[in-house]
Amino acid sequence: MGGNSAEREVSLKSGNAVLAALQRQGVDAHAFDPARRSLGDLAMAEFDRVFIALHGRYGEDGCIQGALELMGLPYTGSGVMASAIGMDKWRTKLLWQAAGLPTPEWALLDANTDFAAVEKQLGLPIFVKPAREGSSIGMSKVKLPGELKAAYEKAVEFDSLVLAEKFVDGGEFTCAILGDQPLPMIHLVPKNEFYDYEAKYIRDDTEYRCPCDLAPVQEKAIQLLCIKAFNVVGCRGWGRVDVMLDSQGNPYLLEINTSPGMTDHSLVPMSARVAGIDFDALCLRILERTL
Repeated sequence: MGGNSAEREVSLKSGNAVLAALQRQGVDAHAFDPARRSLGDLAMAEFDRVFIALHGRYGEDGCIQGALELMGLPYTGSGVMASAIGMDKWRTKLLWQAAGLPTPEWALLDANTDFAAVEKQLGLPIFVKPAREGSSIGMSKVKLPGELKAAYEKAVEFDSLVLAEKFVDGGEFTCAILGDQPLPMIHLVPKNEFYDYEAKYIRDDTEYRCPCDLAPVQEKAIQLLCIKAFNVVGCRGWGRVDVMLDSQGNPYLLEINTSPGMTDHSLVPMSARVAGIDFDALCLRILERTL
C-alpha cells in the first residue's frame, strides 16, 4: 500500500482498512509501502503472498505485478498485461472497440490539436482526462466552446497522454466483479458536476443507489457486458467496470479498475455488502483468489 502515485493517500486508506480486516480474521498480514522500503526487503521477508492495495502508477499498471512475478510471489488481482492495459484508458477503449463493445467516442489531445475541431467532432460537453491516472485526478468537464485547451493543459500536468471523451447524457453506474461473478450494480448520483475526486473521497452527500434503480433484466444485461469487458482486457481475481447509460438506456463502457479502492467511501465493499459479503469476508475472498 502507499506507493509513489498521485493516489498515494487513497491507497494508504485502502491498505490500512484491508490490513485490519485480514488481521481480525487471523491472517498474519503486514503492511509494506514500496515508497518507503525496497522490493529487496519484500523478497527477503519470505511472505507467502501479496494483497495489492496500491492505486495508480507503479502499483496498478503492471509494474509491481511484474516484480512479484519475478519473485515468484502470488498476488491479488490482474496480471501484468491486464494491469498495464487497464491503467491506460485509451488502449482499453481500443481493445473494447476492436471486440465490438460499446464505449464513448473519443479523441487524443496534444499541444498541436485543433481544439475547436475536436469540440465540433465530439460535441459539448466533453470529458477530458489523463489517460493513465485514476480517482478522476486531472479530469475536467468542458461545457463551453473554447474551454477544451485549458482542460487539456490541466490534464497534461498529470500525463502526457490525454483523452477527450464524448459526454454520455445519462446515469453513471459501476459493476464490481469478484472472481467470475458480477456483484450488484451501483448507481452513482453526485451532487456536484460529476463523480470527481471530491465526490469520491471527501463529500458525504454523494448518493449511492445499491440495489440500483434498473430493471433486473437490464441490470443483468449490463453485468454480462461488464464481464465481457473484464475478460477482453484479460483481468482476473477482482475489479470494477464503470459504465454510463445514455438517455435511451444504452450502456457505454468508460474504464476498468484492476485495483479498486477499499476505503469507507469505496464502491466494491458497498456492492459486496448488498450481496451479503461484509468487508472482512470480502478481503479474505480477494486474498483467497491467490491460492
